[in-house]
Parts: sequence; structure tokens; C-alpha cells
Amino acid sequence: MEAIGKATRGQRLDPDDVTVAYVGGGSRQWVPNLVQDLALSAFDGTVRLYDLDVEAAERNAEFGNWVQEREDATANWTYEATGSLDAALEGADVVLLSTQYDPSETFVHDLDVPEEHGIYGAVAATIGPGGIFRAMRTVHDYERIAARVREHCPDAWVFNFTNPVHFVTRALYDEYPDINAVGMCHEVLHARAHLADLASEHLDVDAERADVSVNVKGINHFTWIDEAYCDGVDLWPLLEDVAESEAGTREFTPADLEDASPFVDNWQVSWELFRRFGVLPFAGDRHVVEYANWFLHGGQEGLNRWGVKRTGSDFRAKHWTPAESEQTTDVEAWLAGEKAFELEASGEAFLDILEALAGGESVVTNVNLPNRGQVEGIERGAVVETNAVVRASEIRPLAAGGFPRPVESMIRGHVDTIETIIEAARDGDLDQAFQGFLIDPQVRTLQTEEAAELFAELVAAEKEYLDDWNVADADVLDGVDVEV
Repeated sequence: MEAIGKATRGQRLDPDDVTVAYVGGGSRQWVPNLVQDLALSAFDGTVRLYDLDVEAAERNAEFGNWVQEREDATANWTYEATGSLDAALEGADVVLLSTQYDPSETFVHDLDVPEEHGIYGAVAATIGPGGIFRAMRTVHDYERIAARVREHCPDAWVFNFTNPVHFVTRALYDEYPDINAVGMCHEVLHARAHLADLASEHLDVDAERADVSVNVKGINHFTWIDEAYCDGVDLWPLLEDVAESEAGTREFTPADLEDASPFVDNWQVSWELFRRFGVLPFAGDRHVVEYANWFLHGGQEGLNRWGVKRTGSDFRAKHWTPAESEQTTDVEAWLAGEKAFELEASGEAFLDILEALAGGESVVTNVNLPNRGQVEGIERGAVVETNAVVRASEIRPLAAGGFPRPVESMIRGHVDTIETIIEAARDGDLDQAFQGFLIDPQVRTLQTEEAAELFAELVAAEKEYLDDWNVADADVLDGVDVEV
């Protein structure tokens, strides 16, 4: 793999004085992870936590400063909460984006309304009818954030962790083409760790994620690899063997998954697609099935047969409540001494990237950037996910090549949906957004009239969060027996 095209270039970070603006600073997942990573880093600086929920940001600021008082905190960071986005961004060196403005019931709609039309989504996070509506609720907010970055910190490094990553990162560049923005996701990191486990099990080595290198390419949550190595050893023969083995061809039942977490990943979808197309999907199966949606047919039994457990709407709604969630962090319990706290790194790639940008050791990791030629067969400007080399002041994508024609066809179809929604968002054109909705593979399982009905039902359920769309004037809502 070689570096290609235009790099994303920005300022060189001063490790002794970094100002971080965190938009979504009340986050119960990403901020606690960041606090711990920074406490163990080689950086010093200030983190400004901005959130519409100021109390949540204040809680995280208290937690961050509490962690800094520990003897095992090696860095020197100060945390402060603010209710002003402009104040958070002013002069920032690094901007982190991790938000979800809408209440949890929108995620219930994203899953349950399509299910009434026979679309059994697995998670509705980034594509499909629910993922598209999540994007429609989100992209305008991120266009406004990009405009504020242009005004207050135009040279800052901007890292987006918010889903749908491809829609959101694309919206940032659509508003501010010169932004130094990168979409971040840990799915590829988890998949590399799984390959390290396979190498350890079958090749009699003691491998870790860092030992595994891959040629990854695609769009977020629908990435693929055609090369994999562990400390220089070609893993492809091993992967082909595993795909044909008993472990790679197992059929699951609902009973097998009854007590499993929705985050369980049994890799059966990935092995099946590997057998069919000769390249290996490289994101969690719960996400892959929403892009390669053969596996959604047959409802729960059809999905479970491939070892995938649906992330149901009840689980999604509870995500925001620490006492009930498997995915969020109960910071209050740590602060009150009700729960033991151990300072440990999250394993995310963000800190490695930050250190490289400051002039430390260069790093190669997966990122989401506009396509400048790093992925063949996909239009320029669309946000794609590949490896990039990160070094002082630049992030340069690596040439990843193309895909077998059938895989390219699937990816291009999803890119067409994403680009259509982004184009529609410029004018808030709901009719054009419906065109993007209509060509989604999950929606294409419906007649056009029923697709319009589903679209209208989702608009009706989430209308108060679609202020930037021309709901009152949309032709698609006429002639549909749905009150919007």
C-alpha cells in the first residue's frame, strides 16, 4: 500500500499545550474513555466540554478533573464545561464530535416503524430506512458545526465519532470543503483483533491487534479486506480454511442467542460473504447485514441463523440510561465511590493519531475521508474508509485499490443513497431525500407506494426533529394515507 493523492493537512500539535473542544461533552461513553486515554498520554492541555445538557458536561468535567488527581495519571489536563459552542471552539487545536441531539424514542421509530412493513433491521445505525432518517435528523446540525469550525478554529483537527459516520463526515466537508475532518470508527480495530486471535489459535503465535495489518476499503460499517498479515505472515490461507471449517459454517438458532449481548459477533455473515465473493467483510456482522441485507429476510429466525442478534428498540432506548445500559458509563458511581474505578486505556486509535500529528511516531490506521483516489470504482468526494498514514501535521490515505464487480456494485449503491441525501439536505428537499430512501436495498423490498407510506410514517413520527426539511411542501407526502 502506498500513500496517494492529497493529504488532509493541518497544524502541528504542541504536546505541552493542546486545546480540545468536545462537542457532545456530556457523552456517557466517549468522554469517560477520552478522559482515561488523555490521563495516560504524553500530552498536557485543556478540554472544553460543550453539550446542550450542561449538567452532563459538568459531570464529565468533574470526572475528568477527579481522574487527574490520581497518582497514576501521567499527564496534566484540565476539564471545563461550557454551554456555548462558540466558546468551546474558539482557538481549539482539536475538535471531537460525538453527539446525539434527538431523544431515544427516535431510535425506537427507526426500528419499529420499518418492521411494520416487513423490514427487520438489525440495528438501524447507519443505513436502511432507520439509518437514513437518523442521518436526516443529524446532517444539518453538523453542517452548522462545520460553519462554526470555519469561523472559530479553521485549522483545527476535527474527529467525528457520530453515526452515521459516512453521512456526518460527508456533511462536514459539504459545508466546509477545507475542513481537516476525519471520521472515526472502531469496527476495523475489533476485526483486526479477531484476526490476531485466529492467528494465535491456529498458527501457534502470540499475536495482538497491533501485529495484524490489512488492506481495508469500503464505506463505514461496510468495509472489506483483500490482504491480511500477522507479523509479515500471510493470513489469507488461514482465513480461507476458517471460512470452510465447522466454525465458519455454523448455523445458530434463536435459543443459541437468547442470553447473548446484541453486540455479539459470530462472523458467520462475514464468512458467508467471503465464500461468495472472495473478499472478506471487515466490520461487525450486525452492521454488515444492513448493507448486504439478504440476511435480514426471515425476521428473527433468519437473522439469528447467521449468529446475529438484533439490537432491539427497547435496548436502543435504554442505551442512554447508565443503570440499564451495557454501553454507557456510570460516572456518578465512580465519583461517589460506589463502584471501583481503574484507570485504563480504551484501546481506541485516536490517541495514537494525536501523538503522530504532534510529531511522534507515525501510525497507520483506518479512517474515513473523502475519496481522492484511494478507493477505485467509487466516485471522488464520497466518504470512504481506508487505511491512512498519520504523521506530523498530515493524514494521508493509502491506495487500497478496487473490488470485485459485485462488491463494488453494492458499495456504489449505498454511496448513491448517501450522496442523494446529502444533495437533498442542501435545500431541505424532502422529495429528493425520498429518492435516496427509495433506492436503499432494504426499502427496495417494498412496492414504491408502500415505500412512500413508510417514509411518510417516519416523517410523522419524527417531524419535530426535521425542521430543516420542507415537510409542508413535499409532494411525496401527498396522496399517502398518513397524517403528517
